[in-house]
Amino acid sequence: MDTYLITGGAGFIGSHLAESLLGDGHAVIVIDDLSTGSVDNLRAFCAHPRFELVHDSVLNERRMGELVGRADFIFHLAAVVGVARVLESPIRTIQNIVHGTDVVLRLASEQNKVVFVASTSEVYGKSNQLPFSEGGDMQLGATSKGRWSYACAKAIDEFLALAYFRERQLAVVVARHFNTVGPRQSARYGMVLPRFIEQALSGQPLTVHGDGSQQRCFCYVGDVVWAIKRLVLEPSNYGKVFNVGSAEEVSILQLAQRVKAKIGSASEISFVPYHLAYDNNFEDMPRRIPDLQRLHAALGFRRLVRLDEIIERMAEHYLARA
Repeated sequence: MDTYLITGGAGFIGSHLAESLLGDGHAVIVIDDLSTGSVDNLRAFCAHPRFELVHDSVLNERRMGELVGRADFIFHLAAVVGVARVLESPIRTIQNIVHGTDVVLRLASEQNKVVFVASTSEVYGKSNQLPFSEGGDMQLGATSKGRWSYACAKAIDEFLALAYFRERQLAVVVARHFNTVGPRQSARYGMVLPRFIEQALSGQPLTVHGDGSQQRCFCYVGDVVWAIKRLVLEPSNYGKVFNVGSAEEVSILQLAQRVKAKIGSASEISFVPYHLAYDNNFEDMPRRIPDLQRLHAALGFRRLVRLDEIIERMAEHYLARA
């Protein structure tokens, strides 16, 4: 039995990861400040004898030092969630991401632990070199556009993680997540699929930002958890960056239409200009699709749950909570 420390473990992905690791027979410690995570995400297993929740911040170095010392593996998932929150709190976004990752990497290096660092497809920015490859160039927008502060901060996380690998031989893996979705994901922070599902189930208009032509790939959280658990166990993956996601591409308008069809909703589709959804400080990218060759080579990973089934599972989850 290994002990896993998950920062941000009360969040959407972290809670699924914790549940899966407990099911594998491991001990799990979650640290979360609950600013966006929720104890509700942990209720199914929070009384488990091998589970521990610590309500604190990764910026508390003393507490983190104790927890890192008890762990064999560290999954660093703590970060600001959602575009809306990034635009509302840019100072907190930058400081918490960069400082938090620095704390985790430094303590893990001092105590010779294995670390997984969660990054994001946002780091590719406005690149048109599709599909996005881990070795491809980034193309971020102007510093006056708040969205790119998140992408830049996560890119610094990656630089720092790889620097620790090269300079101090830290066993670290970085994964760039591409639109992970599934049960427990909240619509509160601008996540498009849970928003569409909640709107369709309640009979409200499905609000599509822009003209809906922007294209994305959505990957089921269970598939993501399956992949990242295995990435940290193989030493040949250390010091590498992996895209983790799906290659099933869909436009946001098509996504709204598929949600309506799957749920059987009579809701209308409403188009909302970006400047009304956010403000003039927002900038979007037209397509975001990952090159998954490196992931497939490392794990033989193939996506298991397709988009229509994801929609069904998420709708069942929201209905069960109602």
